[in-house]
Amino acid sequence: MDRKLESLPGGARPIVYVRHIEASELPEEVRRELGSVKELYAIHHEQGERVALVTDRKLAFILARQHDYTPVSVH
Repeated sequence: MDRKLESLPGGARPIVYVRHIEASELPEEVRRELGSVKELYAIHHEQGERVALVTDRKLAFILARQHDYTPVSVH
């Protein structure tokens, strides 16, 4: 593998977890604001608190890195 990593999990930057979710998993007040969006990506702190919702996986990783977090995908 010839790929340079920006940071390894557990390094100097804190980890956030990126996970695919269905809009139906969210509270009603959040679903009302989503309109026709059915699938999202949630970003969670290590302690499990959701800190952001975005509609694109790539955007979730970019957002995490821009805020000095190391994103890790959760399946």
